Amino acid sequence: MPLLNKIGTTASRPSPTPPGLRRLRVILTIFFALDGFIFAGWVVRIPAIKDRTGASAGDLGLALLGVSVGAVITMTLTGRLCRRFGTHPVTVACGVLLSLSVALPPLTHSAPALGAVLLVFGAAYGGINVAFNSAAVDLVAALRRPIMPSFHAAFSLGGMAGAGLGGLIAGSLSPTRHLLGLTVIGLLVTAVAGRALLRIEPPAPAEARDARNIRGSRDTRDSRDSSPGTNNPPIPDSTCTSTPNSTRAPAPNGTRTPDSTLTPDPTLRRPAPRTRRLVLVFGLIALCTAFGEGALADWGALHLEQDLAAHPGVAAAGYSCFALAMTIGRLSGTTLLERLGQTPILVAGGATAAAGMLLGALAPTVWLALLGFAVTGLGLANIFPVAIERAGALAGPDGVATASTLGYGGMLLGPPAIGFMAEWFTLPIALTSVAVLAGLAAVIGCTTRHR
Repeated sequence: MPLLNKIGTTASRPSPTPPGLRRLRVILTIFFALDGFIFAGWVVRIPAIKDRTGASAGDLGLALLGVSVGAVITMTLTGRLCRRFGTHPVTVACGVLLSLSVALPPLTHSAPALGAVLLVFGAAYGGINVAFNSAAVDLVAALRRPIMPSFHAAFSLGGMAGAGLGGLIAGSLSPTRHLLGLTVIGLLVTAVAGRALLRIEPPAPAEARDARNIRGSRDTRDSRDSSPGTNNPPIPDSTCTSTPNSTRAPAPNGTRTPDSTLTPDPTLRRPAPRTRRLVLVFGLIALCTAFGEGALADWGALHLEQDLAAHPGVAAAGYSCFALAMTIGRLSGTTLLERLGQTPILVAGGATAAAGMLLGALAPTVWLALLGFAVTGLGLANIFPVAIERAGALAGPDGVATASTLGYGGMLLGPPAIGFMAEWFTLPIALTSVAVLAGLAAVIGCTTRHR
């Protein structure tokens, strides 16, 4: 079984977590939750901002595309920024930009202006997702525990809190004051958590550790070959280069010291073609699962109300059932991954989601459909985090960027694809495509078990 499937699955008692890594986990959890909180707060004010700008449904759709375009473009670039400057500074910088840009939409008075500011908001959203997921991948490797689902659970909980708060204050606060309040909260949290994050030494990326091991073995060989009595000169090391600081051991508590500053090495080799293909495979898994999340967010309530004659309040609870089940699944994800391993989670999660979505789409009653939505959420809960983690373990920030871009593309592709299929067939039949892609994710996950 590959190393990636063995992380955290041994029966031995885990060693105590170093204080620095424990603090890093807490801080990254805060940033994940903040991201979900801010994004959900913006989403619940979209109707009010639509009224303020006077945009038609079509114009609003084009403006909202700015979030997607900004996110996708930035995701492809953030991996390089993380390699050059480190994941922690990029996370903090994107956190500041995200907090500032969320206040801009209610200040616009036309759909083009709204689209322009949403490009900035989407860029910050995409950037911070790649940056803190990359930092989380390095932390997972350092702890040798599959804790990635816990970070995504924090994002889900932050989103639920942001949506709940937005719903409560929507009637008493204007969008301008509400989103400006989110800016203040975001900047305060980023100032406190970001300062602590910048003082913590990032765990060495997996590729950097491998390069150092290669260099260490070559140094040993070179010293042996160049010892007295031999005629062999030392062999120059062209595999990797590192700055003096990058080879120093981190401080025992994981904090930065003047003698333990990690300098990201831009000269590390590009991943091999086989590695890049595997990253694309895990990105495809992320796409298949994110497709379902986007589809249920936009079409789940309409299916319950239009096809099953559900009360609007009950129909609105459809996505809540899905989101709550997904959050519960992610909160239990670390335990499940430690006991079962990553490949079984990918396969079982995809199969469970496929069965749940078939029930949700084709059930003859509302309550069975709600049960299907909840089962789908449980199945999909840990597939996306595992796919991102494995892509990052294979190729570092660039792997996270590639998989995140594909996954986010799936979330964007889902709603319009369901709409087109609903016109060609029916909405219940269209929603079964979520089950098909979840099943495909399970099959792909099964093929990666020996890789």
